[in-house]
Amino acid sequence: MIRSQRWKGAAFTVPFQLGFVFLYLLPIGYAVYQSLYHEQQSGLGLGGATEKFVGLDNYEEGLTDSAFMGSVLRVVLFACVQIPMMLLISLVLALLLDAVTSKVAGRFRILLLVPYMIPGVVAALVWINLYSPDVGPLTPLGDFFGFHWNFFSPSMVWPSIGNLLTWHGIGYNMVIIYSALQGVPRELFEAARLDGASEWRIARSIKIPFVRGALVLTGMLSIIQMLQIFNEPALFRNITPQTVDDNFTPIMIIYNQAFNAGNYHYAATLSVLLALILGVGSFLFYRLTSREVD
Repeated sequence: MIRSQRWKGAAFTVPFQLGFVFLYLLPIGYAVYQSLYHEQQSGLGLGGATEKFVGLDNYEEGLTDSAFMGSVLRVVLFACVQIPMMLLISLVLALLLDAVTSKVAGRFRILLLVPYMIPGVVAALVWINLYSPDVGPLTPLGDFFGFHWNFFSPSMVWPSIGNLLTWHGIGYNMVIIYSALQGVPRELFEAARLDGASEWRIARSIKIPFVRGALVLTGMLSIIQMLQIFNEPALFRNITPQTVDDNFTPIMIIYNQAFNAGNYHYAATLSVLLALILGVGSFLFYRLTSREVD
């Protein structure tokens, strides 16, 4: 009977297992397979193309590709600034929601989640129009206060994208951190207040250590999302192609290699390399930040 119940329970996971195999494992395996070959034109290029097995040559080319590795470094440096700022704002908002009544917190939680509910492409288009010097209100507002900024200039394009990503992501991260705060025993707060601890001391010594796991989770998800950034730079490229080029982010390079240059094998190689970089980066981040609270 126990064995029968186990099989019945496992049967509920069959749809997920099938989806995982066909939507994740098989595409990854096919990408690895494609990365081991190279398309070679016969003769003067007038004949048909043939696939030639090249082993790890594509990976050697990808690791020495200055454009690809430069885009990875560019996004990593951007993530080192944007992700901590976004998580800090999300943590502060979660702490503020935890300090008010559940009724008030419910109202503000929904309000803060509205940006995350907006599709990323739509959010990018909204902010591009806000940044626009022709139709947006931010440029005239800056001129009024003496700030002559151009949100699409080389020095401002990354802050502009970072502001967009932060606005779009703080609600989602805030909900995860706030949910972790709800699991903290309320008795600890009462005991700390009886001992004369201020609200800031309670937040710093009790609440923040208890949500370390949620901060690690949101940080790791943000890293994975950041290295795959595509929609926002691609839309910014339509406005300022002289600043945002085809090699701006790793995904943009992979997209151009696959759909513009038609080099599917090299695009598969870069995809596998990016997946490995994501895996190693996420693993290192998890190991460095997931220490248990004493």
